[in-house]
Order: sequence, then structure tokens, then C-alpha cells
Amino acid sequence: MAAFELYTKHARVWIPDADDVWRSAELTKDYKPGDTALYLQLEDGTTFEYKLDPATMNLPHLRNPDILVGENDLTALSYLHEPAVLHNLKVRFIDSKLIYTYCGIVLVAINPYENLPIYGTDIINAYSGQNMGDMDPHIFAVAEEAYKQMARDERNQSIIVSGESGAGKTVSAKYAMRYFATVSGSASEANVEEKVLASNPIVEAIGNAKTTRNDNSSRFGKYIEIGFDKRYRIIGANMRTYLLEKSRVVFQADDERNYHIFYQLCASAHLPEFKALKLGSAGDFYYTSQGRSPVIDGVDDDKEMCTTRNAFTLLGINKSYQMGVFRVLASILHLGNVEVKDHDADSSTILPSNSHLNIFCKLMGVAYQDMSQWLCHRKLKTATETYIKPLSKLQAVNARDALAKHIYAKLFSWIVEHVNQALQSSIKQHSFIGVLDIYGFETFEMNSFEQFCINYANEKLQQQFNMHVFKLEQEEYMKEQIPWTLIDFYDNQPCINLIEAKMGILDLLDEECKMPKGTDDTWAQKLYNTHLKTCPLFEKPRLSNKAFIVQHFADKVEYQCEGFLEKNKDTVNEEQIHVLKGSKVDKATSPSGASSVVQPRDPSYPHLTLPSQFRNSLQLLMETLNVTTPHYVRCIKPNDFKFPYIFDQLRACGVLETIRISAAGFPSRWTYQEFFSRYRVLMKQKDVLPEKKLTCKNLLEKLVKDEDKYQFGKTKIFFRAGQVAYLEKLRADKLRAACIRIQKTIRCWLARKKYLRMRAAAINIQRHVRGYQARCLANFLRCTRAAIIIQKYQRMFVERRRYKQQQAAALIIQCILRAYMARQHYQGLLREHKAVIIQKFVRGWLVRQWYKCTLAAIVHLQSCVRRMRAKRELKKLKIEARSVEHFKKLNIGMENKIMQLQRKVDEQHKENKAIAERLAGLESSHAAESERLRSEVARLRSVEVEARNNANRIIFLLEELEALRTEKSVMEEWAETYRDEMEQVGVLKGFVEEGSCSPLLTEKMQRVLKEETRQLENELNEERSRYQNLLSEHLRLEERYDDLKEQMSLTLVRLSITLKSAVGPSLALFFPPYSLQDITKTTLDMSVVFNLQKKVAELEHEKQLLEDDLECREEQFQRARARVRATRLGIPLMFSSHTLFLGQGRQDLESENKRLKHELNQMRQLLMEDTTTVAMGTAMPGGPAYKLLLDQLNLANEELEVRKEEVLILRSQLVSQKEAMQHKEVKAQALLYTEGTQKTKDAGDMTQAYMGLKESNSNTFLLWIPAHLFHPPPRLLEAQMQAQKRNHENEIEVLHGELQSLKEENNRQQQLLAQNLQLPPEARIEASLQHEITRLTHENLDLMEQVEQQDKAVRKLRKQLKVFAKKFCEMGGQAEEAIQPVNIPRKEKDFQGMLEYKKEDEQKLVKYLILELKPRGVAVNVIPGLPAYILFMCLRYADYTNNDQKVRILLTSIINSIKKILKKGGDDFETVSFWLSNTCRFLHCLKQYSGEESFMKHNTPKQNEHCLSNFDLTEYRQVLSDLAIQIYQQLIRCMENILQPMIVSGMLEHETIQGMSGVKPTGLRKRTSSIAEEGTYTLDLILRQLTAFHSTMCQHGTDPELIKQVVKQQFYVIGAVTLNNLLLRKDMCSWSKGMQIRYNVSQLEEWLRDKNLMTCGAKETLEPLIQAAQLLQVKKKTDEDAEAICSMCHALSTAQIVKVLNLYTPMNEFEERVSIAFIRTIQARLRDRKESLQLLMDTKMIFPVTFPFNPSSLSLDTIQIPSSLNLGFLIPV
Repeated sequence: MAAFELYTKHARVWIPDADDVWRSAELTKDYKPGDTALYLQLEDGTTFEYKLDPATMNLPHLRNPDILVGENDLTALSYLHEPAVLHNLKVRFIDSKLIYTYCGIVLVAINPYENLPIYGTDIINAYSGQNMGDMDPHIFAVAEEAYKQMARDERNQSIIVSGESGAGKTVSAKYAMRYFATVSGSASEANVEEKVLASNPIVEAIGNAKTTRNDNSSRFGKYIEIGFDKRYRIIGANMRTYLLEKSRVVFQADDERNYHIFYQLCASAHLPEFKALKLGSAGDFYYTSQGRSPVIDGVDDDKEMCTTRNAFTLLGINKSYQMGVFRVLASILHLGNVEVKDHDADSSTILPSNSHLNIFCKLMGVAYQDMSQWLCHRKLKTATETYIKPLSKLQAVNARDALAKHIYAKLFSWIVEHVNQALQSSIKQHSFIGVLDIYGFETFEMNSFEQFCINYANEKLQQQFNMHVFKLEQEEYMKEQIPWTLIDFYDNQPCINLIEAKMGILDLLDEECKMPKGTDDTWAQKLYNTHLKTCPLFEKPRLSNKAFIVQHFADKVEYQCEGFLEKNKDTVNEEQIHVLKGSKVDKATSPSGASSVVQPRDPSYPHLTLPSQFRNSLQLLMETLNVTTPHYVRCIKPNDFKFPYIFDQLRACGVLETIRISAAGFPSRWTYQEFFSRYRVLMKQKDVLPEKKLTCKNLLEKLVKDEDKYQFGKTKIFFRAGQVAYLEKLRADKLRAACIRIQKTIRCWLARKKYLRMRAAAINIQRHVRGYQARCLANFLRCTRAAIIIQKYQRMFVERRRYKQQQAAALIIQCILRAYMARQHYQGLLREHKAVIIQKFVRGWLVRQWYKCTLAAIVHLQSCVRRMRAKRELKKLKIEARSVEHFKKLNIGMENKIMQLQRKVDEQHKENKAIAERLAGLESSHAAESERLRSEVARLRSVEVEARNNANRIIFLLEELEALRTEKSVMEEWAETYRDEMEQVGVLKGFVEEGSCSPLLTEKMQRVLKEETRQLENELNEERSRYQNLLSEHLRLEERYDDLKEQMSLTLVRLSITLKSAVGPSLALFFPPYSLQDITKTTLDMSVVFNLQKKVAELEHEKQLLEDDLECREEQFQRARARVRATRLGIPLMFSSHTLFLGQGRQDLESENKRLKHELNQMRQLLMEDTTTVAMGTAMPGGPAYKLLLDQLNLANEELEVRKEEVLILRSQLVSQKEAMQHKEVKAQALLYTEGTQKTKDAGDMTQAYMGLKESNSNTFLLWIPAHLFHPPPRLLEAQMQAQKRNHENEIEVLHGELQSLKEENNRQQQLLAQNLQLPPEARIEASLQHEITRLTHENLDLMEQVEQQDKAVRKLRKQLKVFAKKFCEMGGQAEEAIQPVNIPRKEKDFQGMLEYKKEDEQKLVKYLILELKPRGVAVNVIPGLPAYILFMCLRYADYTNNDQKVRILLTSIINSIKKILKKGGDDFETVSFWLSNTCRFLHCLKQYSGEESFMKHNTPKQNEHCLSNFDLTEYRQVLSDLAIQIYQQLIRCMENILQPMIVSGMLEHETIQGMSGVKPTGLRKRTSSIAEEGTYTLDLILRQLTAFHSTMCQHGTDPELIKQVVKQQFYVIGAVTLNNLLLRKDMCSWSKGMQIRYNVSQLEEWLRDKNLMTCGAKETLEPLIQAAQLLQVKKKTDEDAEAICSMCHALSTAQIVKVLNLYTPMNEFEERVSIAFIRTIQARLRDRKESLQLLMDTKMIFPVTFPFNPSSLSLDTIQIPSSLNLGFLIPV
């Protein structure tokens, strides 16, 4: 197809314009070959005739279709020419506010002149790991491409950032370095990435300055190599600098500044450490005041100085070196103020009292006379003599400036060198990424030596770029196997030869510098003579003989020859250098005395000119770039006024050169699938073949006749420029015709539908009218009949009511009359009855009065008779008392009484003697008690000190209490306000219920209530999130601590191996053990070592405490056993009496223990009351404490006497019983063994021996043998007697030990009581109960063991008895017929839901149940949460035995083991899910069986019996809750790692609805992705993965509420990742993609419905994504649309809404772009929103998790442990 065929009516073209450079116009008439003009219409509606050039007849540039405008890649444009490129950049920059655009392999960055929120950590994370063509253009995308290619191809990379001054090169390079530092991290703990970033403030301070074009312009070029190790983490960096602009040190143009460091130094002159530098303001120095612009708007030089100094410190440059640097900089400023005066015409002088020179000499440490002399003189050397030549004032000033430039250049090099040393690493560098920040092409009105060098460097870089692009194009063509034709592109090698070849510009410049009288004019003449006629790239200006023009690759540049020779020589007076070399400043601590600053030139080496040095360094740079893979960033300055988003120019920056090579070949490239999807509408059904490639070939052969316009590659189709636009035109025409047909059909359908609807409506109206009339007639008939019926019933009602009234009146009259007659009869009967009662009571009273009078008379008579008889008897007794016999009888009684009194006196003497002895004992005991009380006083003094400390703490707590009271008052005020509001709400609610409140007010109040509720929920969630983030940070630190421990152990092993291998086994023995530690300390962080030492000390202390606790518990056990056995002292050897006395002794001891506790409590209370008296050490004899002690001693003595009497009584009973038994046995022996007793010398001994033998054999069959048949041998009896004696002694010894242990136990109880006294009352009672429960539990267990042992002994004796009975029967003995014993089976104890385990089995329990447990097998074969149940049953046993140590150790082992298994298998979803479920179940068990009423109400009675009885594990519940939170966060991260690669592909890229999204032309970036094509993920895969997650969690028994929270979190991640990618991908923001997103979201909602998870809040997390999809689909034109968008997109921020509208891209010609005015309207409406400025959603955010209580219905006693778990050592209890 010919090109002119595209110039048809309505085609748009670009025409040149004087003001706008290019303007768009539309053809109003088709162009035909031979026409001399085009008829055009501008965008403002004006028409005109555009004349064609008759010589060339070149047609104007065609404009790209609107669908291609604003593309991410300029190479995707169909027409690649200057107006198309400029328009695309302008649309992206002005309309869409996008500053980055791809141009092939180059990233074009336009300086926006304002800070943009597109460089945060969230943006870095969004670009990390993404393909370069998948995301919108960004500097982070280039950095990610370089980093990825370095890791994938094992090849070093380079990022070349170029552009003119003010274009933003430095910022772009800085962001690239920040990306590497954030993504890769560092390989050590030294934070190398921070050091790399810290080098930027330093090099900017010493190398950047303000210019007319840029406030922070880099006045040097730099190449930073960022080194990486084998794991691609930053290990260091190295910086190379190029062509520092030294002339800026001594000269600045108007509105410019010197280097920033000078102004920072002057702004900090007020600091004490800078007083010695004698600095002032920047206006006081000549070198900083020439530009008359010492201040930059928005920049605080004082703060910048702090930043620079902090960067120096971070890089390891100490304070002394920093002060040395500042001293040199201050000396440069003072040197600039040295005033040189004329001495005569050819000489100059400096006054002796020049203060600035004096300060300069002091700061530099040189002699004043020497420096002042050589500033005004110069030494000339000839072959024979040396002359000292004076300098004129101008020459002296130039020499002074040259010295200043020299010093600054050397200082700059010294600082760069030390920065490189600080960034070096001891780790071997594996690869690097270089960032080149170098000046772009420059052309000014006056171009000098610096511009020439800069453009020379850009020529070299452009050549390298051309070769790289040419190479890429060649590789692309060869890979696609299309015919390779040489592309004609611009080669700038002739320009480079003009500059650097032999007899080139630089060669002639060096030659002219060697001439004694060489000048700039003679050098210019040599240039004219050499190159003017021979080189077409060299020209001479018409009006100047001191300038020349060079045709560079970008533009022609005119250079002024003045100053070239002087700048090329770059000389300084060597005598001045020698003076500086003699500086007295310490060279070890200051750069001012360092040799690098004052290093003179070595005369043995030839002096290299500045261009020669620059050429060598540039050659080295080219060699480095040629061995790396380059990535290009071209920065553009949009305007000269630094206005934001103003695009009025495109300077020569090489952007157009970038696409010339691509435009010369086949710039447009489509895959066959993309081409088929896009242009399927141009095919017929019969043209579609199974093979896509053949289908595309057939279509192109029909549509494009010229075969040179396209080429078929292996996987792609290559098009010439303009062919895509032609295909788009055909597609648009086809779609337009289809749209017209669709419109015609739809309009016909709508009209017919309207007619049918009207006809149906008319029929319906008729039907309803007729029905209404019929209903009216029927209603009239019904009303008439109803009126008749009503009249009938009304008349009947009147008559019936009159009859009822008459009947009721008659009945009432009869009732009243009958009642009156009945009352009269009743009154008569009542009067008669009352009269009878009165008569009865009167008669009875009269009889009683008569009886009382008679009885009183009889009594009086009896009294008189008895008094008379008594008087007679008294008289008789008085006579007998006077007789002698009576006195005798009395004396006899008195003698007896005197004898009794004498006996009592003797007994009293004995008692007094015993009391005296007791008093002596009491005095000794009192002395011991006094000593004990003194120790107690000392202890109380320490308690007093502690009380004082507590008092101080109380003061602090009181302050806190006061603050809390203040807060309480504030809360009360708030509560009062809230109460008032609630009252108002209640009133309003009453109004609402009564219906008196308006619906508007009701709705408003409900909205306010919802808002407050939501705010409170948000605050609660924020607090939970903050706490859980702290937990995750704590987990990270724990993992880091474990890693450091492992690293330390490995380091120790390696160092030991290295040391042994280095010194040999014989010498290794002589090294001390701490040498390895000293070596390790140099490699590890000291803080880590200190933490480890502290941890070791804590563990040793804990170990000691555990050992002490173990010893204490063993002693308690021994005491308990001794306590039981101590009651057996003095008991007969009969079992029944022994058992009885044992129980009685236990009861006595328990009562005695209780009494002692009570008395000790009383004594403690009195001691606490009399603390002051006891503290002074003066126990008053009459005090309460003393009386209490005496009472206690008296009671103890009385108790002792009672015990002694009981012992005597028991002994007497025993002796009497024994004598009685001995008497009976002796009589028997006398009758049966007469002969034996005569032979025996000691009958008593033999009897006792026989009794002992009989007792020892009382349970054997010997008792059945008759006594006369038994003759025990003497030796046997003696042996048995000795054995009994030994047993008796051993038993006595044991009883003594048990008695001692009982005393110790008593002392321990007293100590515990003393400790309890110091506790609060509530805690005291609880502690006492706890100790008592512990003691009784241990005693209960001991008794249970004894009962079991006795049962075993009884069973054993029964078996022996059976055996002996059988033997007796076999021997023929006759025994009485005995009752056969019945075998009664023992009832098994019920399983109590506890598992007993030994201490040594604890590690096995943890190993088999946690560390080696496979979740997959357990989840399938056993009940969910079985490990949690088993662990809790073991914990119940430890609680049942009241073993706090066992409980603590078990819980600690469980927690540590779970952490260990999760650290080992943290990436396995099943493992993490399994232990999250079991941790939650264990936590629920701790709550369910804690004994708290709030949890017990969910239990069955059987489950309540299984509650913990001894320990409160609330604190451990919190620890387990924290552990569950950590596991939950790990589970979320594990799920995110699995889902993350699927989300973008499945939710955005995959076409779930086929044919909905059209394919647009793609640029070069999409084709050269750094990652090969992988299997694409679909939405079905995401849903299947979610289903797998859900089924696994359900199988593991995870709580349903927890599953809901997990699903909510995953849906949030899906929505956030999808929305973030949508906001960063312009190609995804279209109407059809919005439809795809909404369909995908509906599928996710359907999945939620299938799983019954619609109420979990997951759908709400997708709300931002849903609203973004709706935003892509709604109308975006009018103000009503803007209002609808603002009300609809409440979940999106303003930045996100504006971003989506800016990125909205039509996929077809029929869609329209969003106008800028509409976007401004949206921004104005959303201006009042208070929201975050963050663009992207935080994909790392985790919702705070809660664990609602979920009790188990499973009883612990029903749980069976499978044998596959290898837990046979657990014993059910």
C-alpha cells in the first residue's frame, strides 16, 4: 500500500508551527497524487490550505490514532517521528501526570519540579520481582531489571543516567541506589546499604552547587559501583569521579552559588568547635558572594551541615578528620579574601598585616612570609640559573585562585578516597551494578572548555548506546529468523575522530600548550587550517575568528576559544605547593597536612593535561561499560523556569536518536496470538484456521499488498512504521459499520417494543375500566340488602333491651326484702348466745376466789406448826454443844487435817524444786529465743529498708495514681458527656417510637451512632494490630538471636579448625581458651555478646534455683516419711494397736501443727504491732510479746508433763501386759518342759527367746505344731535374737531421723508462716491454703502408695496361705473344714482424663508429640487437636500432684518446641496450620478447665470435674495467646507467598471472559522482559488454592472464627495486590478490564457463599477493588457523573481515584479519554476528605487477630491415644 493512500478525508496530520512547534490538523478532502496543497482544518475549527514543497513534495507527518496516544513505550507508536514523540510525552506529562516513559531500551524521565509520592517503600515492594514491561515506566523498574539480570545472567550491570543540568540526574541516580539498598539488604550487620546512601549527602555537599537551571546541580560526573555477594546482597561500593568543575571555587555567575559545603560551613560558624576557623556569613567572603544569591529557597544550610556531619560519622570519618576537612575549606575561603595590591606595573605585594592570609597560614600550618612571597612571585629555572620573577596583580590573583582550586580539587579527591575506603568490604565481591550520573549534552550561548569536554563524553556514550541498540536489534532479528538487512543509523565515529584522533582538536590543544608563546588565537588558526576544509563536521563562525563549531550527534555547538589553553594546562605555582608541604599540621589527623592535598608533581613523569586525564578516565569508563549490560535513563528538563508540569521545550537530549534505529527497521512487533486477538474482527469465519500463524499470514496478504511492509518471524510479526495505523484504521471502519448495523437493529427493536407496550397498556386500561363499573353495580346491590338486615336487627335489639331492664328491676326488689328478714333473725340468735357466755365466766370466777382463800389459810397454819418444832430442836442442839465429847470428836478430825497439810507442804516443796529447774530451763530457752529474736530483728531491719524502698515506690505509684485519677476525671467527663448524649439518644428513640421524630433526624442519629461504633472498633483494631506487630518484631528478634547463636558456634568451630590447622596440634595447646573468644568479638556485635553473657548468667542462676528447689523437695519428702513413722515409737508389736496408735498420732500431730500455726500467727501479729520496740532491741518484760512468749513456754511445759504422764501410763500398761503373758507362758513351760527348764540357767531369757521366735513365726505353719514337739536350738535362737536386736536398733535410728525431719518440717512451716505474714490478707490466706493443699496432697499420695503396698502384701500372703494349706493336706494333717475363700475381683478405677509421665520421659513426650510428628498423617487418622488434648492431660497430672516445677517445665518445653518446629518448617502451610490449630485448642483447654465460672458454664458436669485444682495459669494463657498470634502471622505470610505469584495473572491478566479485552500494540519493553514466559495462572487456580487452604484448616480442626479471619486476610491481600498493580499499569485501566475484574470478584464472592463465609468480612476487603472496577466502567463526562463517582468511591482515596482516571486508556476508537477538566472537578469535590496521601494499599498489613473461646464437647476421659504416636510411656490416671 502506498503512503499517499493514508491521506484521506478525516485523516489527521502534524504541521509545523512557529509558536507551538507542531500543530494538529485534519484533512477535509482526500489527497491525490499530483496535488500541490492539502485542505486542512485545525482543532479550533479554522480551515486553510497547506502548500507542499514543490521541490520535495514531502507530505506532513501523519498523526497516530488516539488509541496509541499516551503509550508507555514510544516504540509502540505506529509513526515514529518528532511530533509524535513530543505529543506522546506531553500527553503523559501534562494530562496524566506521568513523568516516566519508555523509549525502547531507554527510560525517559521528565523533571516535575515537585516532590511526588511515588518513591516510597510500598512502591519499591510493588516493583520488586516484576517484569519490566508489566508495570508502568519507573526508575524502580529499570533498577529491578538490572538487579534481576545480574542475578539471572551472572553479568555485571550499569545504569547510565544522563541529561542536561536541572533535568534530575542526581535524584534519579539516588532513587536507583535506594532501590538496591531496600531490595537487596546488606550481607553483614554493618548496614552497608545505609553507608552507601550516606555517601550521597557528602558528595552532594562537596560536588553540587546552585546554578541558574538547577538548585542542586552536580558539577562533576560520578560512577558508583555497588558490590554484591553471591547471595546478591550489598557488601560495599566504590565511586569514581570525572571532571570536577574547579573554576566554580573561585568564580560564580549571577544568581549562582559556590559548592554547598562552603555555605553550610558559614551557616554553622556559631558552633563552638568552629570558633577557631574565624568564619562569618557567606557574604563576608569573596568566593561565596559573587553570585549574590547565598540562599536557596526551602533549604536550611545549618540542618544540611548536620546531615553532612552525620554522614561523615556514619562512614567512619572521625571528628578530627572532619575538623581537618572544615579547616581546609575555611582556609580556602580566607585565601579568597587575601587582597593583592600593585607595587608597580609588573609587580604586586601583600600587606604584612593581612588578617585573612594570617588566618590561612595558621589553619594550614605554614609560614606567613613564605606564603605571602610566593603568592606575588614565581621561580623560573633555566639550564644554568634560577630567577625569581615578580607577578603583576592580575597574575598574582590568578595564582591565588589556582592555588585555591588546586587545594579544593585535592580535598575533593581525598574525601572521595576515604568514602571509598569506608564503603569497602572484606567479603569478596561477586558482581556489581554501576550507576553513572554524568552530564548530558549541553549547549549555551557561551560554550567553553567545560562544555566541550561534556559533549565529548556524550559523544562516546552515544556511540556506545548506538552499538548496544544495534546489537539488540540484530539479536532480535536473528532470534525470529527473519532476513537481516543492514540498518542505516547515525554513526558518530567521525565526530569522535575529530576530537580525539591524531591532529584532532585535543591533540592540537596539547601541542599549543607546549609552545612557549602559544595562545588561544594561534590554536584557533591551527584548527581552521587543519579541519575547515577536510572535515564536514567542523565549521567556522562567520563573524568570529576565536570560535569554532562542531556538528555533534544532537546539535551544532559553537565553542569560544578563550580560556581553553589556561584550563587545559591546569598549572599551579610549585613553590606554593612546597610551602604547603612544609605544613606543621598533624598529618595523621588532618587532611590539611596530608600529602594528598599538597602532593607536588613528580618531575620524572610528564605532566598530563586536563583533557588527557579526562580522556584516560573516559576510556576506562567505556571499557567498564562495554563489559556490563547497560540500562539507560535520559532525564529531560521541561522548562527553564522550574515550574511544575510545564512542558515548553525538548532540548537536545538524544531522545529522538534513541528511536531512529528502531524506526529504520521494523518498529512494530506483534505476537501471532496478540495479532489474532486484535484483528479477529477483520476476518471471516471461513478464514479462521486452527493454526494462528497461517491465519495471520492469510489475513495480511489480503490487507497489505506490499510484502516489504511486514515480515513473519518465528513467534512475531514485524511491521514497518505506519502499518499498525493502517490496520487500526481498517479495524475502526469495520467496527464503525458493525456499530451502525447494531444501532439500526436495536432502534427497530426498541420502537416495536414501545408499540407493543402501548397496545398492551390500552387493552389493560379498558379491561380495568369495565371491571370497575361492574364492581360499582354489585356494591350498590349489596348495600341495599345490608340496610334492610340492619333495620331488622336494630328493632329487635330495642325490644329485647326493654324486657331485660324490667326483669332485672323485679329481681333486685326481691333480693333486698329477703336479705332484711334474714338479718333480723340472725341478730336475735346472736344476742341469746352472748348472754350464755357471760353467765359461764361469772360462775367460774366465783368458785376460783373461794378456792384461793381456803388454800392461803391452810399454808399459814402449816408454817406456824413447823416454826414451833424448829425452835425445840435448836434448844436441844445448844445443850449438846457444851459437852466434852463433842470437842474430842472435833480434835480427831483436826489431826487428820494437819497430817494432810504436812504432806501437801512436802509436795509443794517438790513442786517448787521442779519449778526452779523448769525456770532454769526456761531461762536457757529464753536466751536462745532472745538470740533468735535478735536475728529476727536484723531481718526486720532489712524488711524496714525494703519498706522504705517500697515507700519510695509508693510515692511513684501515688504519682501514677494521681495521673490515673486525672485520666479518670477526664474519662468521667467524657462518660458524662456520653451519658448525656445517650439520654438524648434515648429521648430521640422515644420520639422515634412515638412517631414524633422526623425520619431525617432518626437517620442522622443512627449514622452518628454507627460512626462512633466504627471509630471505637477501629481504635480497638489499631491497638490489637500494634500489639501483634510488637509480637512479630519480638519473634523476628528471637529468630535473629538464634541465628547469631548458630553463627557464633559455627564461627568458633571454624576459628578453632583454622587455628589448629595454622599452628599445628602441638602449638594449639599453648593458646589460652579465651583467644578464640577475643577473635570472635571482633567479628560479632558487642551488644549481642553482652546479651548472650547475660542470658548465660540467668540460665545458671535458674539452674541453681532449680537444684535448690529439688533438694528442698527431697527434704520435704524425707520429712513426710519420717513424720509418718515417728508415731510408731513405743507401740506394741501387735498390728491392731499399732494401726490405732498410728492414726491417733497423726491426728495429734495435725492438731499440734494447727495449734502451732495459730500461736505463731498471734506472735507475728504482736511482733508487727510492736515493730519499733523490737527494732530497738529492747523487749520489755511486761510487753505483750514477752507475755505471749511466757504463756507459750508455760503451755509447752504443761504439754510436756502431760505427754510424760501418757508415756508412763502406756509403759505401765505394756509392762503389765507383758508380765501377764510371761506368767502364763512360764506356767505352761513348767508343766510341759520341766526337764528343759531345770537345765536352763536363765529361764527368763529362754522364755523371751521363745516368745521372739514365736512372734517371728506367728504367720507361718509352725504355729500349728504342738508346743511339746518344738525344741528350738540355742544357736538359732541366739541368731534370731541378734537379728531382732539389729532390726530394733535400725528402727530406732530411723525413727530418730524421722523425728529430726519432723522438727525441720515444723521449722519450715514456721518460716512459711512468717513469709505469709508479710503478704496482704487475701494473698496470705491463699498462700496458706496452697501450702496446706500441697502437704495434704503429698500425704494422700503416700497413703495411697501404702494402701497399694498393703494390698499387694495381703494378696501375696493369701497365695502363700493357699500353698501352705495344700501342703498341709498333702502331709495328711487333719484340719478343720474351712470356708473356701471367694475371689472378689477388684473394681478398676475410672480414667480421670490425666496422663502420668516421669520426669525423664518429658523429652520423649516433646519429641514424639511435637518435633517428629507429621501433620498429614495425624490429621487424617485421629481426632483434630489430639496433640493439644494429650499435652493438656499431662499438664493436668502435674497440676494434680501440685508440682509447680513440673508444670512450668512442661509448658516451657511445649512453647519452645512449637517455636522450633515452626522455625524449621515455617514455609510448609500444613505444618503451620496444624500447630496453629493445636495451639488454639491447647489455649481453649486451659480456659475451659481453668475453673473460672465464665468458662465453666459451657462444660458438662463431667468436664467440670476435670478442671485444674492447684495452679492459676492465666499468665501462661497470655504467653500461648502471643504464640498463637505469631503462628497466625506466619501462616498468613506462608499463604501470601503461595498466592502472590497467582494474583496479578489470575485477577488482571487472564481473560476469564474471552474476547472482552482487546489487545493493544506493545512496545519493546514487553518483548524484552527479563523473565522468560511461565505458565500463566488463572482465577480457577486461585480458587482451587483457596479451597485447598480451607479444607486443610478444617481438617486440622481450626476454629471456624479463626478460619474466617484467615480468609478475610487473604481476600484483603488479593484485593490490595490487584488494586496496586492496577494503579501502576496503564494498560490495565480500561472499560473491558473493569468488566473482567468485576466478574472475577463475583467468582470470589460465590466461593465465599459456597463455604458459608459471607459474614467473615472478606467481601468488605474487596470493596476498594470493586469500586476501582466500577470507576473504570461508569460515565466520566458531566458534573453529575463526578458527583456519582465521589459518592460511589468512598473506599478509594483521592489519590487513587485521580490515578485511575489519569491512567484510563481507551481500548477502541469509540471510547473517550477522561478530560483534564473532569479530573479537576473530581479533585475539587474530594478536597475536604481527610485521608492518607499514600497511593498504594499496604499489602503487608495484617488485621489484628482474636481467638474467641471455643469449648470442646469432647470429654478428656474418652480420648484414646493411638499406638502410632509411640506414647506408651504415658500412664492413664
